[in-house]
Amino acid sequence: MKVTVFGIGYVGLVQAAVLAEVGHDVMCIDVDEHKIENLKKGNIPIFEPGLAPLVKQNYEGGRLHFTTDAKLGIAHGTIQFIAVGTPPDEHGSADLQYVTAVARTIAEHMTDRKVVVNKSTVPVGTANKVCQVMATTLEKHGSNVPFDVVSNPEFLKEGAAVADCMRPERIVIGSDNESKEVIEPIRELYEPFNRNHDRMIIMDIRSAELTKYAANCMLATKISFMNEMSNLAEMLGADIEKVRQGIGSDSRIGYHFIYPGCGYGGSCFPKDVQALIRAAEHIGYQPKLLQAVEQVNYKQKYKLNRLISDYFGEDLKGKTFSLWGLAFKPNTDDMREASSRVLMEQLWQDGAAVQAYDPEAMHEVRRIYGQRDDLKVMDTKEAALQGADALVICTEWQSFRAPDFDIIKGALKQPVIFDGRNLFDPERLKNRGFTYYAIGRGSSIKTVI
Repeated sequence: MKVTVFGIGYVGLVQAAVLAEVGHDVMCIDVDEHKIENLKKGNIPIFEPGLAPLVKQNYEGGRLHFTTDAKLGIAHGTIQFIAVGTPPDEHGSADLQYVTAVARTIAEHMTDRKVVVNKSTVPVGTANKVCQVMATTLEKHGSNVPFDVVSNPEFLKEGAAVADCMRPERIVIGSDNESKEVIEPIRELYEPFNRNHDRMIIMDIRSAELTKYAANCMLATKISFMNEMSNLAEMLGADIEKVRQGIGSDSRIGYHFIYPGCGYGGSCFPKDVQALIRAAEHIGYQPKLLQAVEQVNYKQKYKLNRLISDYFGEDLKGKTFSLWGLAFKPNTDDMREASSRVLMEQLWQDGAAVQAYDPEAMHEVRRIYGQRDDLKVMDTKEAALQGADALVICTEWQSFRAPDFDIIKGALKQPVIFDGRNLFDPERLKNRGFTYYAIGRGSSIKTVI
């Protein structure tokens, strides 16, 4: 099938590359000329395992095309994906200006029937707005070319997006028109991913739009719940890791997303929780659970700073901290809403310096913060330790899980570790001579009863 994808960001590029990999003819449209030229040269703007070779081989194979020419892209595809960003506006609501701009562009240049598939994460009712924008634009140009709008939310995990796209757990399709003209092209598009059993779930558009937000908010709720439990465990003298194992063994709860830590980040959870809160408030409903999820996560991002201040005191001037992990999660270079940013900015405010290392996000921290006297970006995790007053861990990269503790102890001014991801066993580190602060366990435990 001929497919066009508008917006070659994280979602759009992965979706386009995977569709091309199974044989579809995919044209990618973006307004960023520099990005398009780099993609043609094989330079991928994001780090995602498995994505770079997929883009390269399908571009060279002639199944994946990159251009800034919107008119060419609209003529190319029967199916037109909208995969542009929906960043939060100043009030936290999703900003739809890029979505509606693409819808308007499609309507201006289409000369035959199109199925417009909204892949962007958008509030409930966005499909109606897209329809209105397209209908108004077509009428303005004196055209009556037919079109349909479909909601097809993405459920990709950064760090595993290619695998998630190749082997989706479900394919949600929202359409208020279930005629063959609409559903059959979508079924044909996704048939290569739907062979073992039918993963396609067809529903009305508004339900599909809400499904995306509900999924991310549910996962964010599990994380904030466990962070709340970790704080309670700390005060009661319990070990949250043992609690996690105890509740995770219940099949109704499961082990996914019940790892306590220093807060969730990334491009989805913070934005989507906030957007659904604002959407609810807009219709006069107070979503108290979601508000609590957001508040718990906000406070949790200062957890490491509080532990550091409790240990060293409020005055951190002259102190240097080794920071392992900058990305919001492993297997990505994404630092959007990352806990590391809250930690660093608070340490700088308190007069401390940071020696940072991350396997993939080094260029990103340089892009965000530029040159600073209180930030050294190191080439290895061992180099980041040298002369630091303590080690702080923000991201659970595999290469951090089994370090040489003798090297750590020898490089630090004092053997102190603040672990925002609970990577190590507290008793083992205590026996090695470390003071170990984690989330809801280790030296951070303060019994109050």
